[in-house]
Amino acid sequence: MKFTLHHTDANTKARAGEIETAHGIIQTPIFMPVGTAGTVKSVHQRELKNDINAQIILGNTYHLYMRPGTQILENAGGLHKFMNWDRPILTDSGGFQVFSLSGIRKIKEEGVQFSSHIDGSKHLFTPERAIDIQRSIGGDIIMAFDECTPYPCEHHLAKKSMELTHRWLERCCKHFDSQPPLYGYSQSLFPIVQGSTYKDLRQQSAEFVASLGREGNAIGGLSVGEPAEMMYEITDQMTDILPKDKPRYLMGVGTPANILEGIALGVDMFDCVMPTRNARNGMLFTKEGIINIRNEKWKDDHSALEENGETYVDTTYSKAYLRHLVNSKEMLAAQIASIHNLGFYLWLVKEARKHILDGTFADWKRITLEKVSRRL
Repeated sequence: MKFTLHHTDANTKARAGEIETAHGIIQTPIFMPVGTAGTVKSVHQRELKNDINAQIILGNTYHLYMRPGTQILENAGGLHKFMNWDRPILTDSGGFQVFSLSGIRKIKEEGVQFSSHIDGSKHLFTPERAIDIQRSIGGDIIMAFDECTPYPCEHHLAKKSMELTHRWLERCCKHFDSQPPLYGYSQSLFPIVQGSTYKDLRQQSAEFVASLGREGNAIGGLSVGEPAEMMYEITDQMTDILPKDKPRYLMGVGTPANILEGIALGVDMFDCVMPTRNARNGMLFTKEGIINIRNEKWKDDHSALEENGETYVDTTYSKAYLRHLVNSKEMLAAQIASIHNLGFYLWLVKEARKHILDGTFADWKRITLEKVSRRL
């Protein structure tokens, strides 16, 4: 993997760059649609490429390990071939999913023992196993196995968790460097900074992560319930410490406002289930604000979903029609709304990149932030 930094904004820490992988080039800042189980819910791969122009998507190690399993993925030649996707893929390590199974998992030095949410069977994820599974999946970028602390979390517990994550990280790096990729192309391992919301722990973790010299770095353990301003404060601290010549990935974030603020703080990569999950519940993101399409006010509104004719939406569908589909529980509703929201998110980061390169990012961000955050 190669990262090239093209420009940094003069008034903020926003960056425009380019990540080169075996499956294509990613222009940053970038948003990565979440394809949990080998599919971005409700969206065909053809639409991901042609309509949304997703440059990279995310796959979930825990879910792909559970179904269809690593043997089937290896028999297919990896996730790219299994799902017919020839662009880059990032895989998370499964750490967050295991964290969310708080009632049916046990954390120890070796790794995490947990019960399947599907059939209750027992499994053990170790740092080494997480690397092996991600080798089988075949993501271009893979994540180190970590423990994600909840919010709030007492300092001594956050410290203990961070130190365990660091020991696991060393094991991940050692195992990754000793194992060749399975499918004839290179993969890159990103460590994850932890430390909850404590600045001293975050500094210690970021410095440790930076010292390992991997090809990119991630900021984890945020967007787990803490106030947005606290998330921005920690992110600002992290981007001051993490290397400037490596891509920075803020995991699981977030709203359009979160993404704009993250870009301004020097983050390059984002992912979140929000655009597709909220789409399935009738929430649309647009240039002018947020629409709850279920509301009565859209019942007889025959204007396009995005009235300004942006290329990221199919303007043949009206608000009234989509509202009808949503309230009728038609499957097409989720498809239209998901394509729209993902298109908007990709438009947002593309516009941010353009304004960073033009030197107009700060003013554009101020105006855009106010618009995309309001309810219509």
